[in-house]
Amino acid sequence: MATLDTFLSTPWLFYLTVTFVSLCIGSFLNVVILRLPKMMHQDWRCQCEAFLEVPEDQHSQEDRVTLSSPASTCPSCGHKIRAWENIPVISYLFLGGKCGGCKAHISIRYPVIEAVTALFSVITVVVGGPSVATLLSLLLVWALVALTVIDFDTQLLPDSITLPLMWLGLMLSYFGYLGDFNSAFLGAVFGYLSLWSVYWLFKLATGKEGMGHGDFKLLAALGAWLGWELLPAVILLSSVVGAVVGISLMVFKKHGREVPIPFGPYLAAAGLLCLWFGVEIQAFWYGLLGV
Repeated sequence: MATLDTFLSTPWLFYLTVTFVSLCIGSFLNVVILRLPKMMHQDWRCQCEAFLEVPEDQHSQEDRVTLSSPASTCPSCGHKIRAWENIPVISYLFLGGKCGGCKAHISIRYPVIEAVTALFSVITVVVGGPSVATLLSLLLVWALVALTVIDFDTQLLPDSITLPLMWLGLMLSYFGYLGDFNSAFLGAVFGYLSLWSVYWLFKLATGKEGMGHGDFKLLAALGAWLGWELLPAVILLSSVVGAVVGISLMVFKKHGREVPIPFGPYLAAAGLLCLWFGVEIQAFWYGLLGV
């Protein structure tokens, strides 16, 4: 405990460590974002083959993908990424954004995700101050970064992230590391049921599904971390931003009305804003209501 107290009370060490660790986490999130959807599809294929009783010799022969294997390689030439080529942001700049083997261009999204993860982490600790609760809240920030990009790419919000995130928020609240447990519990319940209700009302009215079930679970997780009091703000902020972006896409990009737009990124953005400025947002919200 003395070591932790010393760490928290030494600003330069605290912020430097958070920056370095979050850059490394951002590098890991790139792996999660790329591989987790592939792992999910492989699991679904295996389940379908088992359900349909497909003979074993006719099963898919695709190599199994996990977060640790196969080793990271260049998609163009198969060049194995060496340790010094995998330093967050720095390696990309040193290599000029090109593969060390074939010189093919490396997507800029990799260093961007690393840098954004570090930026959001630093903002979190600056706003929250050096404390154990602030360090724990970085887990929420990192999960939201991964969920945002995965949802943009695949329109999936993996249960393997949203459900553990919800239970972790409840557990940390129960043991007193976050806010009040009752608020967290009600936040998880109301967070899930609110979007679940909207989903079914929309489906009964139109016969169509207006959102995915992953959105319910993500809002439940945000409710567990932020408490039920901030749920109205999260829903309002995400809905307004989602509506503006959706209308803009239809007007300027000729985005068809029937083409689905992921809602998870807007929930994640609203959740981050409430994590950083929850007190101010809550005061503003209560002011509008005249409470």
